[in-house]
Amino acid sequence: MNRQLRIAIVVLAAGFIATGCVSTSTLKKMEAEKDKEITTLQQQKTALEQQKSALEQDNNALKQQSAAQEQKNTAMQQQVGSLEQQKASLLVASQQRQQQYDALVQGLSKEVEKGQLQVRQYQNMLAVDLAEQIFFDSGRATLKAAGKDVLKKVGEALKSYENKVIRVVGHTDNVPVAKSLQGTFPTNWELSVARATNVVRYLQEVGIPPQRMTPGGRGEYDPVAPNDTAEGRKKNRRIEILLIDQSLANEMTRQTN
Repeated sequence: MNRQLRIAIVVLAAGFIATGCVSTSTLKKMEAEKDKEITTLQQQKTALEQQKSALEQDNNALKQQSAAQEQKNTAMQQQVGSLEQQKASLLVASQQRQQQYDALVQGLSKEVEKGQLQVRQYQNMLAVDLAEQIFFDSGRATLKAAGKDVLKKVGEALKSYENKVIRVVGHTDNVPVAKSLQGTFPTNWELSVARATNVVRYLQEVGIPPQRMTPGGRGEYDPVAPNDTAEGRKKNRRIEILLIDQSLANEMTRQTN
């Protein structure tokens, strides 16, 4: 009996021992798996934090790009507004020039019909071309009486253009000045300048302020027609009166200086 009890106790103890060993192994295995899971979660957390940081950087970059684009849009809107203003100003200026041209033509219509002068329109200026034979004898710079009558009407028409600079330019054909007159006018240069100067002086008598006027001469060097025919030479002998916008005249002066 004792022997059987001892055997039972030994077997039971062995069972307890065996059961205790299995529980410890399982526990260690579970702990290892848990540690692995914890490590994995930490790695995932780190990856998520990095993704979050990257997304925040991308978001900041997008905000900066958006702000830059808004600035560009604002600048473009300002440019568009400026261009529209310029366009409107140019349109108004063009309409004013057309009105000035129409008024000048209407005011000098009789002289235009008679062929005594011609009115032309440029982008920023008007021109009145005077037929030389009406105003001067050949090789002379003294205004004829008939020429003064026409020039007086031209002067009256030009008085109202207070925002214009008036440039008077003399032109000749390529026929040399007669030898008998070369003591006064050695070349066509001097003759063209003298004619333009006398026109300016007379316009001053009519009432145009001298500060608005500038005389000059181009001689034979700015022809509008060939000089190999009588008709061409007739067209080249002319007095040109240019009405130039003040802003354009200032720009021309700066470029000259």
